[in-house]
Amino acid sequence: MKETVTTYFPKIADIYQAAKTIRKVANQTPLQQSIRYSKKYDANILLKREDLHRVRSYKIRGAFNKISSLSKQELKNGVVCASAGNHAQGVAFACNHLGVKGTIYMPAVTPKQKVDQTEMFGGDWVDIVLEGDTFDDSYKAAIAACDADKKIFVHPFDDPKTIEGQATVGLELLEQSETQIDYVFVAVGGGGLASGLCGTFQALSPNTKIIGVEPLGAPSMKTSIEKGILVELDEIDKFIDGAAVQKVGSYTFSICKEYLHKIETVDEGKVCQTILELYNRDAIVVEPAGALTIATLDTYKEEIKGKNVVCIIGGSNNDITRTAEIKERALLYSKLKHYFIIRFPQRPGALKEFVADILGPNDDITHFEYSKKSSRENAPAVVGIELKSPEDLAPLIHRMKTNSFFGDYLNDKPDLFQYLI
Repeated sequence: MKETVTTYFPKIADIYQAAKTIRKVANQTPLQQSIRYSKKYDANILLKREDLHRVRSYKIRGAFNKISSLSKQELKNGVVCASAGNHAQGVAFACNHLGVKGTIYMPAVTPKQKVDQTEMFGGDWVDIVLEGDTFDDSYKAAIAACDADKKIFVHPFDDPKTIEGQATVGLELLEQSETQIDYVFVAVGGGGLASGLCGTFQALSPNTKIIGVEPLGAPSMKTSIEKGILVELDEIDKFIDGAAVQKVGSYTFSICKEYLHKIETVDEGKVCQTILELYNRDAIVVEPAGALTIATLDTYKEEIKGKNVVCIIGGSNNDITRTAEIKERALLYSKLKHYFIIRFPQRPGALKEFVADILGPNDDITHFEYSKKSSRENAPAVVGIELKSPEDLAPLIHRMKTNSFFGDYLNDKPDLFQYLI
Protein backbone atom coordinates (compact mmCIF):
# COMPACT_ATOMS: atom_id res chain seq x y z
CA MET A 1 0.00 0.00 0.00
CA LYS A 2 1.35 3.42 -0.95
CA GLU A 3 2.22 5.45 2.15
CA THR A 4 0.60 8.85 2.56
CA VAL A 5 3.17 11.65 2.40
CA THR A 6 2.55 14.79 4.44
CA THR A 7 3.30 17.90 2.42
CA TYR A 8 4.87 20.95 4.02
CA PHE A 9 7.23 23.70 2.94
CA PRO A 10 9.08 26.03 5.32
CA LYS A 11 8.02 29.67 5.17
CA ILE A 12 10.77 32.25 5.12
CA ALA A 13 9.12 34.19 7.96
CA ASP A 14 9.29 31.10 10.17
CA ILE A 15 12.95 30.60 9.24
CA TYR A 16 13.76 34.19 10.25
CA GLN A 17 11.95 33.59 13.54
CA ALA A 18 13.99 30.42 14.08
CA ALA A 19 17.17 32.43 13.53
CA LYS A 20 16.16 34.79 16.34
CA THR A 21 15.44 31.84 18.63
CA ILE A 22 18.68 29.96 18.12
CA ARG A 23 20.80 33.11 18.33
CA LYS A 24 20.61 32.61 22.10
CA VAL A 25 22.76 29.48 21.94
CA ALA A 26 24.33 29.17 18.47
CA ASN A 27 26.87 31.61 17.11
CA GLN A 28 27.20 32.17 13.38
CA THR A 29 29.64 29.61 11.99
CA PRO A 30 32.43 30.62 9.57
CA LEU A 31 32.20 30.41 5.78
CA GLN A 32 35.80 29.77 4.74
CA GLN A 33 37.35 29.56 1.31
CA SER A 34 39.37 26.40 0.75
CA ILE A 35 42.40 27.47 -1.26
CA ARG A 36 43.39 23.85 -1.92
CA TYR A 37 40.01 22.67 -3.17
CA SER A 38 39.44 25.91 -5.10
CA LYS A 39 42.68 25.31 -6.97
CA LYS A 40 41.93 21.62 -7.49
CA TYR A 41 38.49 22.23 -9.03
CA ASP A 42 39.15 25.63 -10.63
CA ALA A 43 36.22 27.03 -8.66
CA ASN A 44 35.52 29.13 -5.58
CA ILE A 45 35.02 26.37 -3.00
CA LEU A 46 33.66 27.60 0.33
CA LEU A 47 33.31 25.47 3.45
CA LYS A 48 30.44 26.24 5.83
CA ARG A 49 31.94 25.14 9.14
CA GLU A 50 28.93 23.78 11.01
CA ASP A 51 31.38 21.50 12.80
CA LEU A 52 32.44 24.52 14.89
CA HIS A 53 29.26 24.79 16.96
CA ARG A 54 29.73 24.10 20.66
CA VAL A 55 28.01 20.71 20.12
CA ARG A 56 30.15 20.29 16.95
CA SER A 57 27.29 19.97 14.48
CA TYR A 58 24.42 21.95 12.99
CA LYS A 59 21.87 19.81 14.87
CA ILE A 60 21.73 22.29 17.75
CA ARG A 61 19.75 24.60 15.45
CA GLY A 62 16.76 22.33 14.86
CA ALA A 63 16.74 20.80 18.34
CA PHE A 64 16.77 24.13 20.15
CA ASN A 65 14.19 25.68 17.84
CA LYS A 66 11.81 22.75 18.31
CA ILE A 67 12.05 22.55 22.10
CA SER A 68 11.84 26.33 22.44
CA SER A 69 8.56 26.29 20.49
CA LEU A 70 6.82 23.99 23.00
CA SER A 71 4.46 25.31 25.67
CA LYS A 72 5.00 24.82 29.39
CA GLN A 73 2.18 22.29 29.40
CA GLU A 74 3.79 20.32 26.57
CA LEU A 75 7.11 20.34 28.40
CA LYS A 76 5.62 19.23 31.70
CA ASN A 77 6.29 15.51 31.17
CA GLY A 78 9.59 16.10 29.39
CA VAL A 79 10.77 15.37 25.85
CA VAL A 80 12.13 12.32 24.08
CA CYS A 81 14.37 11.98 21.05
CA ALA A 82 16.15 9.33 19.01
CA SER A 83 19.53 10.01 17.47
CA ALA A 84 22.73 8.48 16.14
CA GLY A 85 24.62 11.15 18.07
CA ASN A 86 24.55 14.73 16.81
CA HIS A 87 20.84 15.43 17.30
CA ALA A 88 21.18 13.83 20.73
CA GLN A 89 23.81 16.39 21.69
CA GLY A 90 21.67 19.25 20.41
CA VAL A 91 18.66 18.02 22.39
CA ALA A 92 20.80 17.42 25.49
CA PHE A 93 22.20 20.95 25.31
CA ALA A 94 18.73 22.45 24.80
CA CYS A 95 17.26 20.48 27.71
CA ASN A 96 20.04 21.62 30.02
CA HIS A 97 19.82 25.23 28.86
CA LEU A 98 16.01 25.41 29.10
CA GLY A 99 15.62 23.25 32.20
CA VAL A 100 13.61 20.52 30.47
CA LYS A 101 13.80 16.83 31.35
CA GLY A 102 14.80 14.69 28.36
CA THR A 103 15.20 11.02 27.50
CA ILE A 104 17.51 10.27 24.58
CA TYR A 105 17.48 6.97 22.71
CA MET A 106 20.68 6.14 20.82
CA PRO A 107 21.76 3.00 18.90
CA ALA A 108 23.91 0.65 20.97
CA VAL A 109 26.62 0.98 18.29
CA THR A 110 26.87 4.77 18.66
CA PRO A 111 30.55 5.78 19.06
CA LYS A 112 31.38 6.24 22.74
CA GLN A 113 32.60 9.75 22.08
CA LYS A 114 29.10 10.81 21.04
CA VAL A 115 27.48 9.13 24.04
CA ASP A 116 29.93 10.81 26.41
CA GLN A 117 29.37 14.22 24.81
CA THR A 118 25.59 13.81 25.08
CA GLU A 119 25.92 13.01 28.78
CA MET A 120 28.17 16.02 29.30
CA PHE A 121 25.86 18.48 27.52
CA GLY A 122 22.71 17.14 29.16
CA GLY A 123 23.98 16.84 32.71
CA ASP A 124 21.28 15.92 35.22
CA TRP A 125 18.51 16.91 32.81
CA VAL A 126 19.00 13.99 30.44
CA ASP A 127 18.77 10.19 30.62
CA ILE A 128 20.36 8.12 27.84
CA VAL A 129 18.97 4.79 26.66
CA LEU A 130 21.05 2.69 24.22
CA GLU A 131 18.64 0.70 22.05
CA GLY A 132 19.07 -1.34 18.86
CA ASP A 133 21.68 -1.35 16.11
CA THR A 134 20.41 1.53 13.95
CA PHE A 135 18.76 4.92 14.29
CA ASP A 136 15.53 3.32 13.14
CA ASP A 137 15.64 0.82 16.04
CA SER A 138 16.13 3.65 18.51
CA TYR A 139 13.41 5.69 16.84
CA LYS A 140 10.82 2.95 17.27
CA ALA A 141 11.73 2.53 20.95
CA ALA A 142 11.55 6.30 21.52
CA ILE A 143 8.12 6.59 19.87
CA ALA A 144 6.83 3.75 22.05
CA ALA A 145 8.10 5.57 25.16
CA CYS A 146 6.41 8.80 24.06
CA ASP A 147 3.09 7.04 23.58
CA ALA A 148 3.35 5.30 26.96
CA ASP A 149 4.44 8.34 28.98
CA LYS A 150 2.65 11.08 27.00
CA LYS A 151 5.86 12.94 26.22
CA ILE A 152 6.72 15.16 23.25
CA PHE A 153 8.99 13.64 20.60
CA VAL A 154 11.72 15.92 19.25
CA HIS A 155 12.29 14.56 15.77
CA PRO A 156 15.82 14.82 14.36
CA PHE A 157 14.61 15.76 10.88
CA ASP A 158 10.90 15.26 10.12
CA ASP A 159 9.33 18.16 12.01
CA PRO A 160 8.58 21.69 10.74
CA LYS A 161 10.30 23.38 13.69
CA THR A 162 13.38 21.17 13.32
CA ILE A 163 13.52 21.89 9.58
CA GLU A 164 13.09 25.63 10.14
CA GLY A 165 15.94 25.58 12.65
CA GLN A 166 18.25 23.81 10.19
CA ALA A 167 17.16 26.26 7.48
CA THR A 168 18.95 29.06 9.32
CA VAL A 169 22.20 27.68 7.87
CA GLY A 170 20.96 29.04 4.55
CA LEU A 171 20.28 32.50 5.97
CA GLU A 172 23.85 32.67 7.24
CA LEU A 173 25.25 31.52 3.91
CA LEU A 174 23.44 34.24 1.99
CA GLU A 175 24.51 36.85 4.53
CA GLN A 176 28.15 35.73 4.51
CA SER A 177 28.72 35.13 0.81
CA GLU A 178 29.98 38.13 -1.12
CA THR A 179 28.85 36.66 -4.45
CA GLN A 180 25.91 34.70 -5.86
CA ILE A 181 26.08 31.07 -4.67
CA ASP A 182 25.79 28.70 -7.61
CA TYR A 183 25.85 25.35 -5.80
CA VAL A 184 25.30 24.14 -2.25
CA PHE A 185 26.28 20.56 -1.42
CA VAL A 186 24.52 19.17 1.65
CA ALA A 187 24.67 15.76 3.32
CA VAL A 188 21.35 13.92 3.49
CA GLY A 189 20.51 11.52 6.29
CA GLY A 190 16.87 12.05 7.16
CA GLY A 191 16.80 15.19 5.02
CA GLY A 192 16.14 17.93 7.62
CA LEU A 193 19.03 20.22 6.68
CA ALA A 194 18.51 19.70 2.94
CA SER A 195 14.80 20.51 3.31
CA GLY A 196 15.56 23.63 5.31
CA LEU A 197 18.04 24.85 2.72
CA CYS A 198 15.46 24.28 -0.02
CA GLY A 199 13.09 26.55 1.90
CA THR A 200 15.62 29.33 2.37
CA PHE A 201 17.03 29.30 -1.14
CA GLN A 202 13.69 28.99 -2.91
CA ALA A 203 12.67 32.21 -1.19
CA LEU A 204 15.90 34.17 -1.40
CA SER A 205 18.13 32.64 -4.11
CA PRO A 206 16.05 30.31 -6.31
CA ASN A 207 18.76 29.90 -8.96
CA THR A 208 21.15 28.24 -6.49
CA LYS A 209 21.34 24.49 -7.09
CA ILE A 210 21.01 22.39 -3.92
CA ILE A 211 22.77 19.01 -4.31
CA GLY A 212 22.02 16.33 -1.72
CA VAL A 213 24.68 13.73 -0.91
CA GLU A 214 24.00 10.33 0.69
CA PRO A 215 26.23 7.38 1.62
CA LEU A 216 26.28 4.70 -1.06
CA GLY A 217 25.34 2.14 1.58
CA ALA A 218 22.29 4.07 2.81
CA PRO A 219 20.59 5.75 -0.18
CA SER A 220 17.15 6.11 1.41
CA MET A 221 16.31 9.54 -0.06
CA LYS A 222 17.71 8.76 -3.51
CA THR A 223 15.79 5.48 -3.67
CA SER A 224 12.56 7.16 -2.54
CA ILE A 225 12.92 9.97 -5.08
CA GLU A 226 13.68 7.55 -7.92
CA LYS A 227 10.66 5.38 -7.06
CA GLY A 228 8.38 8.32 -6.35
CA ILE A 229 7.30 6.90 -2.99
CA LEU A 230 8.67 6.87 0.54
CA VAL A 231 10.83 3.75 0.79
CA GLU A 232 12.25 1.97 3.82
CA LEU A 233 15.49 0.18 3.01
CA ASP A 234 15.84 -3.38 4.31
CA GLU A 235 19.55 -3.05 5.05
CA ILE A 236 22.02 -0.18 5.27
CA ASP A 237 25.74 0.28 5.84
CA LYS A 238 25.85 1.99 9.26
CA PHE A 239 29.43 3.28 8.94
CA ILE A 240 28.43 6.87 8.16
CA ASP A 241 26.28 6.92 11.26
CA GLY A 242 25.29 10.58 11.00
CA ALA A 243 23.66 10.02 7.60
CA ALA A 244 22.62 6.36 7.63
CA VAL A 245 18.86 5.97 7.99
CA GLN A 246 16.62 3.30 6.54
CA LYS A 247 13.76 5.71 5.92
CA VAL A 248 13.71 9.47 5.46
CA GLY A 249 10.91 11.68 6.72
CA SER A 250 7.53 12.33 5.15
CA TYR A 251 7.96 16.10 5.28
CA THR A 252 11.56 15.93 4.08
CA PHE A 253 10.76 13.56 1.23
CA SER A 254 7.99 15.82 -0.06
CA ILE A 255 10.38 18.79 -0.05
CA CYS A 256 13.51 17.12 -1.40
CA LYS A 257 11.80 15.33 -4.28
CA GLU A 258 10.51 18.67 -5.55
CA TYR A 259 13.31 21.10 -4.76
CA LEU A 260 16.65 19.30 -4.67
CA HIS A 261 18.44 19.87 -7.95
CA LYS A 262 19.96 16.40 -7.71
CA ILE A 263 20.91 13.77 -5.17
CA GLU A 264 24.17 11.82 -5.31
CA THR A 265 25.65 8.86 -3.45
CA VAL A 266 29.28 8.52 -2.42
CA ASP A 267 31.18 5.34 -1.62
CA GLU A 268 32.07 5.05 2.07
CA GLY A 269 35.70 4.43 1.09
CA LYS A 270 35.81 7.72 -0.81
CA VAL A 271 34.44 9.46 2.27
CA CYS A 272 37.22 7.90 4.35
CA GLN A 273 39.82 9.19 1.90
CA THR A 274 38.35 12.67 2.31
CA ILE A 275 38.39 12.47 6.12
CA LEU A 276 42.10 11.61 6.11
CA GLU A 277 42.86 14.26 3.49
CA LEU A 278 41.08 16.98 5.46
CA TYR A 279 42.94 16.01 8.62
CA ASN A 280 46.40 15.60 7.08
CA ARG A 281 46.34 18.59 4.72
CA ASP A 282 43.90 21.07 6.24
CA ALA A 283 43.95 20.18 9.96
CA ILE A 284 40.16 19.85 9.86
CA VAL A 285 38.61 17.02 11.87
CA VAL A 286 35.30 15.79 10.47
CA GLU A 287 33.04 12.85 11.11
CA PRO A 288 32.09 10.62 8.15
CA ALA A 289 28.81 12.47 7.49
CA GLY A 290 30.71 15.76 7.61
CA ALA A 291 32.95 14.71 4.71
CA LEU A 292 30.17 13.63 2.31
CA THR A 293 29.83 16.98 0.57
CA ILE A 294 33.52 17.32 -0.28
CA ALA A 295 33.78 13.67 -1.28
CA THR A 296 31.27 14.18 -4.09
CA LEU A 297 33.04 17.13 -5.73
CA ASP A 298 34.96 14.87 -8.13
CA THR A 299 31.63 13.93 -9.71
CA TYR A 300 30.95 17.60 -10.43
CA LYS A 301 34.46 18.73 -11.35
CA GLU A 302 33.48 19.82 -14.88
CA GLU A 303 30.13 21.33 -13.93
CA ILE A 304 31.43 23.53 -11.09
CA LYS A 305 34.40 25.09 -12.91
CA GLY A 306 34.35 28.85 -12.39
CA LYS A 307 31.38 28.61 -10.02
CA ASN A 308 30.81 29.64 -6.42
CA VAL A 309 30.32 26.42 -4.49
CA VAL A 310 29.46 25.86 -0.83
CA CYS A 311 30.13 22.52 0.89
CA ILE A 312 28.48 22.24 4.27
CA ILE A 313 30.72 20.53 6.82
CA GLY A 314 27.97 19.21 9.04
CA GLY A 315 29.82 17.83 12.04
CA SER A 316 33.10 16.83 13.67
CA ASN A 317 31.98 14.28 16.26
CA ASN A 318 34.47 11.62 15.25
CA ASP A 319 35.77 8.95 17.59
CA ILE A 320 39.56 8.49 17.41
CA THR A 321 39.10 4.74 17.92
CA ARG A 322 37.57 4.63 14.42
CA THR A 323 40.78 5.87 12.77
CA ALA A 324 42.07 2.39 11.92
CA GLU A 325 38.80 1.47 10.21
CA ILE A 326 38.71 4.79 8.35
CA LYS A 327 42.25 4.21 7.04
CA GLU A 328 41.42 0.62 6.09
CA ARG A 329 38.32 1.63 4.12
CA ALA A 330 40.25 4.41 2.39
CA LEU A 331 43.03 2.03 1.33
CA LEU A 332 40.57 -0.57 0.08
CA TYR A 333 38.69 2.04 -1.93
CA SER A 334 41.89 3.39 -3.48
CA LYS A 335 42.92 -0.19 -4.39
CA LEU A 336 46.07 0.00 -2.28
CA LYS A 337 45.07 -2.65 0.28
CA HIS A 338 44.47 -6.23 -0.84
CA TYR A 339 43.71 -9.46 0.96
CA PHE A 340 44.58 -12.93 -0.27
CA ILE A 341 44.48 -16.53 0.77
CA ILE A 342 48.09 -17.59 0.24
CA ARG A 343 49.09 -21.27 -0.05
CA PHE A 344 52.42 -21.61 1.70
CA PRO A 345 54.43 -24.81 1.09
CA GLN A 346 54.96 -26.53 4.45
CA ARG A 347 58.72 -26.43 4.37
CA PRO A 348 61.39 -24.23 5.96
CA GLY A 349 62.01 -20.96 4.15
CA ALA A 350 58.62 -20.69 2.42
CA LEU A 351 57.72 -17.39 4.06
CA LYS A 352 61.20 -15.99 3.39
CA GLU A 353 60.83 -16.97 -0.27
CA PHE A 354 57.44 -15.22 -0.42
CA VAL A 355 58.86 -11.99 1.01
CA ALA A 356 62.02 -12.04 -1.10
CA ASP A 357 60.68 -13.25 -4.45
CA ILE A 358 56.94 -12.62 -4.56
CA LEU A 359 56.44 -9.24 -2.90
CA GLY A 360 57.44 -6.17 -4.83
CA PRO A 361 60.09 -3.79 -3.45
CA ASN A 362 57.42 -1.37 -2.14
CA ASP A 363 54.83 -3.92 -0.95
CA ASP A 364 54.13 -4.30 2.77
CA ILE A 365 52.45 -7.13 4.65
CA THR A 366 49.94 -5.53 7.02
CA HIS A 367 47.94 -8.58 8.04
CA PHE A 368 49.00 -12.19 8.46
CA GLU A 369 46.91 -15.01 9.91
CA TYR A 370 48.32 -18.52 9.49
CA SER A 371 46.12 -21.59 9.75
CA LYS A 372 47.12 -24.41 12.06
CA LYS A 373 49.37 -27.17 10.74
CA SER A 374 47.73 -29.73 8.51
CA SER A 375 48.75 -32.75 6.50
CA ARG A 376 48.12 -30.90 3.27
CA GLU A 377 51.05 -29.99 1.03
CA ASN A 378 50.19 -26.29 1.13
CA ALA A 379 48.85 -24.60 4.29
CA PRO A 380 46.70 -21.46 3.77
CA ALA A 381 47.18 -18.07 5.38
CA VAL A 382 45.11 -14.90 5.10
CA VAL A 383 47.52 -12.14 4.10
CA GLY A 384 46.86 -8.41 3.75
CA ILE A 385 49.24 -6.49 1.50
CA GLU A 386 49.48 -2.72 1.10
CA LEU A 387 50.77 -1.45 -2.25
CA LYS A 388 52.24 1.88 -3.27
CA SER A 389 50.26 1.95 -6.51
CA PRO A 390 47.14 0.15 -7.80
CA GLU A 391 49.15 -0.88 -10.87
CA ASP A 392 51.31 -3.11 -8.65
CA LEU A 393 48.43 -5.57 -8.10
CA ALA A 394 48.45 -7.44 -11.41
CA PRO A 395 52.22 -8.19 -11.34
CA LEU A 396 51.91 -9.33 -7.71
CA ILE A 397 49.14 -11.80 -8.53
CA HIS A 398 51.12 -13.02 -11.54
CA ARG A 399 54.15 -13.77 -9.37
CA MET A 400 51.96 -15.57 -6.82
CA LYS A 401 50.41 -17.79 -9.47
CA THR A 402 53.68 -18.49 -11.26
CA ASN A 403 55.28 -19.66 -8.02
CA SER A 404 52.18 -21.59 -6.80
CA PHE A 405 51.47 -19.34 -3.80
CA PHE A 406 48.10 -17.97 -4.97
CA GLY A 407 45.02 -19.34 -3.25
CA ASP A 408 42.29 -16.72 -3.67
CA TYR A 409 41.71 -12.97 -3.90
CA LEU A 410 39.35 -11.74 -1.19
CA ASN A 411 38.61 -8.08 -1.97
CA ASP A 412 35.96 -8.94 -4.55
CA LYS A 413 34.32 -11.60 -2.35
CA PRO A 414 32.51 -9.50 0.29
CA ASP A 415 30.88 -12.39 2.15
CA LEU A 416 34.15 -14.31 2.48
CA PHE A 417 36.07 -11.10 3.19
CA GLN A 418 33.84 -10.13 6.13
CA TYR A 419 34.09 -13.65 7.54
CA LEU A 420 37.88 -13.90 7.38
CA ILE A 421 39.06 -10.33 8.03
